[in-house]
Amino acid sequence: MPNIHRPRRGSLQIWPRKRAKRIYARIRNWPKLDGTKLLAFIGYKAGMTHVMAKDLSPNTMYKNQLISVPVTIIECPPLKPLSLRFYKNSHDGLKLISEVFSQKMDKDLKRKTDLSKKAGVEPKEFDDIKLVVYTQPRLSGLGKKKPEVLEVAISGNDNKQKLDFAKSLLDKEIRLEDVFKDHKLIDVHSVTKGKGYQGPVKRFGVTIRQHKAEKTKRGPASLGSWTPKKVLFSVAHAGQMGYHQRTEYNKQNLLIDSDPKKINPKSGFLHYGLVKNQYIMLKGSIPGPAKRTIILTPATRSKSQHQLEIKSINLDSKQ
Repeated sequence: MPNIHRPRRGSLQIWPRKRAKRIYARIRNWPKLDGTKLLAFIGYKAGMTHVMAKDLSPNTMYKNQLISVPVTIIECPPLKPLSLRFYKNSHDGLKLISEVFSQKMDKDLKRKTDLSKKAGVEPKEFDDIKLVVYTQPRLSGLGKKKPEVLEVAISGNDNKQKLDFAKSLLDKEIRLEDVFKDHKLIDVHSVTKGKGYQGPVKRFGVTIRQHKAEKTKRGPASLGSWTPKKVLFSVAHAGQMGYHQRTEYNKQNLLIDSDPKKINPKSGFLHYGLVKNQYIMLKGSIPGPAKRTIILTPATRSKSQHQLEIKSINLDSKQ
């Protein structure tokens, strides 16, 4: 008989497989960059298309040839600052000591948070400062008004420079090009498509057993050893599938532009509609359905990338 190799189904790198707490990701690790700059931007996934691009990489088999590249479009309306948060180190980690609010806040923020909070005073000493921003979904074609609120870190080691930089942003809009430049690698944080409660066949790819199998067909053949007398967490069982928080590293930024006519299909993106604001084009796919909130950060594991020159963008209808 042939030597059949059947590796285990499902990665143990991501565990437990449970639902995300909210519809947009929580970022626990910020990249460390030189200079003083904002470390994240928020957008909405519009959909996918493909571009014809010239491969300029010197060591590829497609050198100087036109290749088809799948791309994802993310609409990025300008962000608005909500407040500055000042932190002090303690035995339990960073502790919030004061918060200074912006003087220009949208009325839509009432749908998300209480605006009657007491504004703090800028402290003389602090160990870290972060900027709280919120989105403007009203400007897009999403059909919703309730904004997302996110605390964004600021790079740099000099607290005075970080404070001056944050103050300069506090009462003005933040645009996409203020955070990212063309042809840089980006990490994408989002929540995947939800698929509900699924069995082990769909969830882990367990083989369906023959009809004479004992007890069940669509389940694992063995629950484990006699000793220890328990079922390990690694055994494939039914449970939540999808709606998980995930991070995809090193997505190549192919284009940042303000002209939606360059990328809008004739009848709009499927389940989304027409892009109306500034947008970013990333190589490949990203987690989540259309309209999902996407958080973009500079790459923390940067590596080499293909050099691509876009020649044409497919605008055929996706309906």
